[in-house]
Amino acid sequence: MLTVENRTINVDTRTLTARIEDGVLTSLKAKPNGKELVAPERPGGSALQLNYPGEGNVDVVGPLAGEIVVRQLSDHAAQVRLHGWDADGVIVVSEDPETGDLVVEPSAYSSRAGVLSCRWLLPPVRDDLDLVAPFFQGIKLKPGDPLIQQRWAWPMFWEAGLAILQGAAGGFWIHCRDNAYRYKALDIADGRLTLETEAYGPISRSLGAGGLEWRINVHQGDWTVPAGIYRDWLWHAYGLHEAERARLPWTRDVRFAVSWFGGDPAILDALAEVLDPKTVLLHYSNWRTDPYDENYPTYTPSRAAVETLRKAAEMGFHTMPHCNSVDMDPTHPVYALIRDFQYRDAQSRRLHGWAWDTETGTGLGVPNSYSNLMKNRHRKVMVKVHPGLGMWRAVLAEEIRSAVRAVGTDAVFIDVTLCSGNLDNCLVENTTSSEGMKLLIDRIARLEGGLSVGGEGLNEITMQGLSFAQAHLFKSWQTSIDGIERTGGCPLGHFLFGRLCRTFGYSGLSGRNEDEALRMRIHEQLGAIPTVTVRNAGEIREPNPAVARALELARA
Repeated sequence: MLTVENRTINVDTRTLTARIEDGVLTSLKAKPNGKELVAPERPGGSALQLNYPGEGNVDVVGPLAGEIVVRQLSDHAAQVRLHGWDADGVIVVSEDPETGDLVVEPSAYSSRAGVLSCRWLLPPVRDDLDLVAPFFQGIKLKPGDPLIQQRWAWPMFWEAGLAILQGAAGGFWIHCRDNAYRYKALDIADGRLTLETEAYGPISRSLGAGGLEWRINVHQGDWTVPAGIYRDWLWHAYGLHEAERARLPWTRDVRFAVSWFGGDPAILDALAEVLDPKTVLLHYSNWRTDPYDENYPTYTPSRAAVETLRKAAEMGFHTMPHCNSVDMDPTHPVYALIRDFQYRDAQSRRLHGWAWDTETGTGLGVPNSYSNLMKNRHRKVMVKVHPGLGMWRAVLAEEIRSAVRAVGTDAVFIDVTLCSGNLDNCLVENTTSSEGMKLLIDRIARLEGGLSVGGEGLNEITMQGLSFAQAHLFKSWQTSIDGIERTGGCPLGHFLFGRLCRTFGYSGLSGRNEDEALRMRIHEQLGAIPTVTVRNAGEIREPNPAVARALELARA
């Protein structure tokens, strides 16, 4: 039940008791022990904020002309109305009798346009609780750890709408039950968590945000208990039992992976000497007549690649030629067909994409000059196309099908599948980029009677169609950050998604130095398929200790 006393809501569900004062969660206790899970001091400031990108956060209730009214709606629901000088808001509080969840739905608005999100601030938690969250396939760190102090946007960086505060024998967790591709974020600052509900772009005209329910509940045991509940909901919400049955049987037999395989047939022979080729997955990166990352979406295999792929198939290897999901070369003829539907940043409205300074070996931002978009193929300029556009999915499917038929593979890799999120042009053909990415993956998977699709990165949307995902380590795409050793050991992503999609490693996995050996160990801790990035057959026949361990794990 919920009861209201002045401006305080007291919540009593079958699993917890809670107190919300002026919209601020000030107490959360688990039944039956009654142990307090949030810090005893009440945090100051407004429970609700509006976020204006580039200008910071605005309290809904500030020191001037603030008003808070709390009203009972029923025995199971109440609401907090907040009125301030610059904004107004509502927090609807209810209980779910079946689960015992405390359900909180915040929303806020203003007459001033430019709102990206509505922010509901959570109180500090007990010092003995760790945050278990789906960042880079799973972390378990103190909320105040400097590695995680940032805004984690869903689904590219916050890979599922779930956060667990874990103690020695239990804790509490927060999640949302959203299968409508609503953009959200988990913001961590000074160890304090804030839940954000975003407005779809273009935000230049947005006056407010809301409409997403956040669920809070307690749990006993370790983090797998709430994660298992969330996984069960995910499978039910998206009908994933059918997707699980549709996975090609061979995908479950893979025990070893090679990322960035360059096409040297001698590596195939070396691998076959120590492993059953049917258990080896090859990510084949440089197989086209065009140089790597140029002239997408043309996928014409070179003569050497056709021979290598034929040899690999005859030996029993499973090979994924490297393609791309949404990146394309603006010098390609297809660009004229889709130019109006490029990703545009929700905040800056600049094009999304990238380029590469081939002289210095550093990344560049994509040019926003149409003239220079046309003149810089040598800098590998790529723009991103919104996958909600049906024409793009049609063009890509035609090009990849032609390549697959030419080389006879049963798998394909499409890069940058992790790259979806809120955009200035968020809805294309009434479809977000995240839903569009799922539609695109599904389209490729249905080609030629069924392909196994690999992609880059992994989240709760892309895992539904991918069989394999090339996972990044924590903020360590090509080089490792300081503190990376603290980020292994919590395979949350593998636990949530592994029944449908298995991860393999990305880069720097040759084991030739201590850093690369560490990267390989962290991938192992996170549940990835043992993966190497080798350049020649000698690295397999005479392996260093890290590569030898990967081969041993594969044989086991």
